[in-house]
Amino acid sequence: MLKVNFTGVINEVEQGLSLVEENFGFVRDSNGLIVEVVKSLNDKETKISFDGVKGEIHFTTPSSFYRLLNLWLFNQKLDKPFELIEQPQFDKTGVMVDCSRNAVLSVKGMKKLLNEMAKQGLNQVMLYTEETYEVKEYPYFGYLRGRYSQTELREMDDYAYQLGIEMVPCIQTLGHLYLALNYEYANSFKDTSDIVLVGEPKTYEFLDNLIRSASEPFRTKRIHVGMDEAWGLGTGQYRSKNGIRDSFEIMNEHLREVVKITQKYGLEPMMWSDMYYRFGSKTGDYYDLESDIPEEIINEIPEIDMVYWDYYHEDEAIYDTLISKHQAMKKKVIFAGGVWTWNGLAPNYGKSFESTKAGLTSCKRNGVKEVFATLWGDDGGETPVLSALPGLQLFADLSYRESVDEEQMKAEFEHNTGYVFDDFYQLNELDETPGVMKNNLNSSATSKILLWQDPLLGLFDQTVVGLDLDRHYHQLAERLEKLTDSEGQYSIMFNFYQQLASTLSDKAEFGLKLKAAYDQQNKEALEEILTVAEGLKDKLEQLRLAHQELWMTYNKPFGWEVVDIRYGGTIARMSTTIQRLSAYLSGTLTNIAELEEEKLPFSNPYNLGEGTLGRGLYKDMVTAGKLSGV
Repeated sequence: MLKVNFTGVINEVEQGLSLVEENFGFVRDSNGLIVEVVKSLNDKETKISFDGVKGEIHFTTPSSFYRLLNLWLFNQKLDKPFELIEQPQFDKTGVMVDCSRNAVLSVKGMKKLLNEMAKQGLNQVMLYTEETYEVKEYPYFGYLRGRYSQTELREMDDYAYQLGIEMVPCIQTLGHLYLALNYEYANSFKDTSDIVLVGEPKTYEFLDNLIRSASEPFRTKRIHVGMDEAWGLGTGQYRSKNGIRDSFEIMNEHLREVVKITQKYGLEPMMWSDMYYRFGSKTGDYYDLESDIPEEIINEIPEIDMVYWDYYHEDEAIYDTLISKHQAMKKKVIFAGGVWTWNGLAPNYGKSFESTKAGLTSCKRNGVKEVFATLWGDDGGETPVLSALPGLQLFADLSYRESVDEEQMKAEFEHNTGYVFDDFYQLNELDETPGVMKNNLNSSATSKILLWQDPLLGLFDQTVVGLDLDRHYHQLAERLEKLTDSEGQYSIMFNFYQQLASTLSDKAEFGLKLKAAYDQQNKEALEEILTVAEGLKDKLEQLRLAHQELWMTYNKPFGWEVVDIRYGGTIARMSTTIQRLSAYLSGTLTNIAELEEEKLPFSNPYNLGEGTLGRGLYKDMVTAGKLSGV
């Protein structure tokens, strides 16, 4: 390990150096290679250099120092003099981690992510917690959900601070509160199942406690108060009490009260912008290029920063238009892009890269100074957060450079992770399969739908006819095998994905083969399929254990029960398939009713047109019936 002797201005980064030594690959030693640390007076430029004997790091902020140190270590390995100048493109660039979709990063998992962020110079992390943080006044708030204690939040904030990273609470104060409002204590201030009752005094007592509890553990005075996707605003108990009112008026009334609470605690609030923007659209579309928010409404919006979230477009012109329309709201605009960790079981790097390049290029052109990448965990948090690293590498490099040289990015990624970039990028092939468009721009969740779909019902069987997906996954499993070496820091993650590909090499077309053999009354083929089913049952159990190990490595155990139930259901249905097929082959069952049905192509609102095999929620993948409800 390289021995380094830091001289110069290191007081601002002294504490953090001890946290990153092992991860960055150096040790401090007074007899080591001298690296002079200089606090730059030019906040528009940073620099590293090495003349063959001595190194220099000219930094502007603690977070820039850690990025520069990491880059210096990378370039020094090349064993020749160098000089590298970077020009930070944004004041703030960071990550938002979703800890509200069952997967709640453990403190250990968060520290791992923060270390990776430090390598890249990402200087802000938002902790998205709908009700996964402690509010002592409400024992049921976050009950059995892995909520963070005040102590845990302080520990994570302390760690982030030492790395020059600002940790910001990101909560909800209007909608997206279904699980928080799902208890008796909330009945008096609940409008609809997931929206609080505007105008009710108990609502603002509730929100006061939330805002205070969410902000107290952190050094920052910034807070994200959410307020997105409140579809039913004013339509439940509110309408019964107040009649029908204009949505703009209700929104502004509520926002004024929320801002008052943030002012009480000396906080600087921001919010998702979509509800205001949707109100100005004739179709209610967040990305309506013709949306027009009336001037009188804009003038009534309290002082708050607006966060424009968009990870759907690949056309810079669309971002240009929407940023301009946001700027017309006369508020500071913050941009939230995304690394697609919410596609299903695997990351969607193609979509992430294309939307990130277009979005951040537009932000630079239009003077947006704060950006962050969201890591959502829709439908259960099945994808591990750290699978986002390739997307975060691009996001960070575009935050410090006007453009990105792909070969340089790949070389630096290998230095950062110990993995070849293209090897990591293979995870994209779990969803970008034959039949899916290049870069998976329509977000096909192929691996998820094929893992969870029922072997007898086969809701997606007709969708994958003729694509030879068994072969695709078999080849992918073989390539991923070499990445499961136990010495690699992400070997647990690659072990899970290798087993997923291996399982899908038998399961992807299982239903198609079963139906074809049954229709042809080919008993010999059915006997072979029965053997495959018995092997699949074992493979599914091994996959469950691999996924469980991965989950427990980075997340709290709460929320795993949901994924466990999904695996349990899939394994049980494979057992039923084995049982019914065995009975049919032995003659005790004269037909298999599920296979008598003609199989139709999958069809629901999530089937997003060409270039995708489908996506959606777990409940839509496993049955045509009702999974739960009255």
